[in-house]
Amino acid sequence: MNATLRGFLIIALIAAIVVVLQLQQTLAALFILARIAFFLAIAYFLFLTWRDRREEISMWSTRSRVVFYGSALLMIVNVGARFFTPVGGGFGLIAFLAVFLCGGFAMWRVWRDEHTYGY
Repeated sequence: MNATLRGFLIIALIAAIVVVLQLQQTLAALFILARIAFFLAIAYFLFLTWRDRREEISMWSTRSRVVFYGSALLMIVNVGARFFTPVGGGFGLIAFLAVFLCGGFAMWRVWRDEHTYGY
């Protein structure tokens, strides 16, 4: 049997079990828990990354640290707001992407400015 067909049959079987046993509410609760776990996993990864680099960041100027940490906080709040209050497409998605890109650009610029080696 083709692997793709077998995968689709497994998905169809799981969907049929969910419908027959009326597990839609359970599935919704598991989805919410998975979203929270994913958000916490991202936060933990960012914490580990920060912990490895905090001595280097502490030597930066005050302005650079404020911009870097402020951008990181803004991006975390932006992603958290998107996870816990999902907005449909359109302007909500454009605003999410704009905030995320601007925050990432600010962090990249500070990182690049602080890592100029004699230029």
